Amino acid sequence: MEQLSLSKYVKQVRKQYGLTQVDLSEKAGVGLRFVRELEQGKPNLRMDKVNQVLSLFGTELVPAPVNKTTLNV
Repeated sequence: MEQLSLSKYVKQVRKQYGLTQVDLSEKAGVGLRFVRELEQGKPNLRMDKVNQVLSLFGTELVPAPVNKTTLNV
C-alpha cells in the first residue's frame, strides 16, 4: 500500500466518495477554507478538526513513532 501525505489522502478519499470540497466541509462540520487548507497541506491545522474530517472515512489521526530511537527524558 502506498503511503500518502495527509493532504493527498483526504483529497483521494474525498474523490472516491464523489464529494466536492463543499460537500466534505458540510458533512464534516468544518469550514470550506479548512478543507482547502487541509488538502493543500497547510502545516498547522487543528488536530480535532482534522479528525472531524477523517472520521467520515472511518479513520483518525493518532500519534505514531517515527523511528525506533527513544528520547532520554
